[in-house]
Amino acid sequence: MIQQRANMDWMLKELADGVPQIQQIVVLSADGLRIARHGGDPDVADRLAAACAGLQSLAAAVAAEIPSSDGRMRLVVIEIGGGFFYLMEAGAGAYLAVLADETVDAGLVGARMRDMVVRIGAHLTSPPRHDGQAG
Repeated sequence: MIQQRANMDWMLKELADGVPQIQQIVVLSADGLRIARHGGDPDVADRLAAACAGLQSLAAAVAAEIPSSDGRMRLVVIEIGGGFFYLMEAGAGAYLAVLADETVDAGLVGARMRDMVVRIGAHLTSPPRHDGQAG
């Protein structure tokens, strides 16, 4: 697990280096636990991960109302005064969240996130938890 987390750290850094306006990146499980992060404060990353669990659930509920949808959330973008928030499905039971400042090219972040997920999606998975245990 430590080796996987170290591998994920350089991948997240590569995403942040490619888009300098990114302030924080969080990889989280579907139940809102932080798996990895880059930039920002660890406590903020934990709060973001917890909030993202609710957001991805809400997005899936909305997707279920679209007749041609498969019911899965793929990308949520929220423009906030001062910046942008992105949440993307990143693998089975895992999500990628990004906070960026207001000067970011909003489309570039989504494209880079997609590229990252396609390239390394197998590393961005989180097995389901049973009785509080992974697997």
